[in-house]
Amino acid sequence: MRTRSLLALAGTATALALTAAAPAFAGASAGSVLTKGSAGGTAVAVGDTLTAPLASGTAATFYSSATGTSGVKCTASQFTAKVTGNPTAPGTATESVTGHTFDSTTCTSNVIGVLGVNGITIDNLPYSATVASSGTLSVQPPSGSVIQATVKLRTLLGSVTCVYQAPGLTGKAANADNSITFTNQQFTKSSGSSLCFANGYFTAKYAPVTDGGVNVFVN
Repeated sequence: MRTRSLLALAGTATALALTAAAPAFAGASAGSVLTKGSAGGTAVAVGDTLTAPLASGTAATFYSSATGTSGVKCTASQFTAKVTGNPTAPGTATESVTGHTFDSTTCTSNVIGVLGVNGITIDNLPYSATVASSGTLSVQPPSGSVIQATVKLRTLLGSVTCVYQAPGLTGKAANADNSITFTNQQFTKSSGSSLCFANGYFTAKYAPVTDGGVNVFVN
């Protein structure tokens, strides 16, 4: 009887200990989709601004075909986005793309008849963006609008304006170098002279993506 009582008491104590410990594990929060400093690190706060320049040694290109090399190339570009939602991972974070700029002084063109690039402007901002835990990035324009790029070229015949549009963009985020990459995202010419190619394929790698100078990771 005494042995059984001791065993029963030990079993009860063990059960109580496990019950007391359970809430600590159940209540422990998983990391957010976007963290800074490290994967699974400090959650990026809603309202924070993320920025990224072109990855070192790369260029943003806007070519006339997915496999060609004729078009416009810029070696300085930057995007800016405000975080609007950052749920627990796995999940999908949301952002508002408030800026996407190109330094025209670093842009060149090898299109016949084009002497230089006067400017590249991304219109209709802000755009909405989503970043999934898988790393898939999607950029969408406001309802009823389009993603639009206006390219101003300096030609033998004077200044030419080419306007290109796309319904949306898809990219990929990578933690290895805190980058986002767009590859051959197709734009279609909506207006412009014959010097403006019919389609523009946008490719660029932006890195590192930072929040206040601290690298951002996707979880």
